[in-house]
Amino acid sequence: MISVSKLSKRFEGKNGHTAVNGIDFEVPSGKLFTLLGPSGCGKTTTLRMLAGLERPSEGRIAIGGQVVFDSESSVWVPANKRPIGMVFQSYAIWPHMSVVQNVAFPLTVGAGRPSAAQARSRALAMLELVGLADVADRSATALSGGQQQRVALARALVREPQVLLLDEPLSNLDAQLRERMRGEIRAIQQKLGITAVYVTHDQSEALAISDLIMLMDRGSIVETGMPQDIYRRPHAEFTANFIGVANAIDGTVRSSDGNGVVVTAAQGLVRTAPVPGLRAGDSVRAFIRPENFDLSRKRHGEDDWAGTVRFSIYQGDCWDYTVDVNGIDVRVRVHKERTGLGHGDTVHLHPDGAEAVIMPTRDGVVYALAERNL
Repeated sequence: MISVSKLSKRFEGKNGHTAVNGIDFEVPSGKLFTLLGPSGCGKTTTLRMLAGLERPSEGRIAIGGQVVFDSESSVWVPANKRPIGMVFQSYAIWPHMSVVQNVAFPLTVGAGRPSAAQARSRALAMLELVGLADVADRSATALSGGQQQRVALARALVREPQVLLLDEPLSNLDAQLRERMRGEIRAIQQKLGITAVYVTHDQSEALAISDLIMLMDRGSIVETGMPQDIYRRPHAEFTANFIGVANAIDGTVRSSDGNGVVVTAAQGLVRTAPVPGLRAGDSVRAFIRPENFDLSRKRHGEDDWAGTVRFSIYQGDCWDYTVDVNGIDVRVRVHKERTGLGHGDTVHLHPDGAEAVIMPTRDGVVYALAERNL
């Protein structure tokens, strides 16, 4: 549905910089594709180039088979002629209009405008979709933040675009409303089967709402994958550290064969699945999520790590512990525990090696095994 190749954006001037650095990606039809990354990584600039609100320096963009930008052939299709709808972070609600007038507005400009009655009918249908038909004639400024966001969503969809673009649409909402709204956006996207590109810096939001996540850093793509893959099996250290929480455990490979890898670390042993290319003596970094530890008050095996609880945080559905293991903090998450542990309690941790991700290091820096002899 969306094809992007060699897309770049350079801002010129005294403080000029490259915001997007020659990226390539494709967004499949009917999928919700999330651009995720820290502030300044280039995700919003990329979305604005898709929308036609920012002119790229180089590259090519095609939407639904139509080339909307090509630097080599000087193609540039303006935003109002692209088959897109966009939801902005600020909602961009017009205060002098009613709710239904806000939603109908895109139908009242440009060629091929429907009659006023038809525009209102289509706007009301979109308000019904987002659950706001009962406030159609109310002043838009009288709505709550969550309702205004729904108005913005209905307005973006009223022209039946091929692609829906969303620029951090929930960042102005409180935590509880943000969680509810992301579910509603996902439900509407799936009901309509519309292709969507969603920008956020919130890792949990990206994991919850996406079919595919493209993680960006400093204008480049780090990696792309399904949420469960990018969380459980990251290919880059940046991914492991940025998405969720990961314990980074440095150690040395004691053995590596078809049966698995055994890593010796300051905390204890880590036994993992086989990793082709690793050899005994290699320096590695193991990434283990907090939920991938078994925590017990008693020692159950020789590979268990003995530690002391430094502090605990009750999250409602789980306890988060920081455990001191040989002077190193290890984050552990435990579900289905009614009574939490306290400061100074002795515990034993057993890492789930099947869920550990092992990456080789050289002088403390992670590298790809393909670079071993470079």
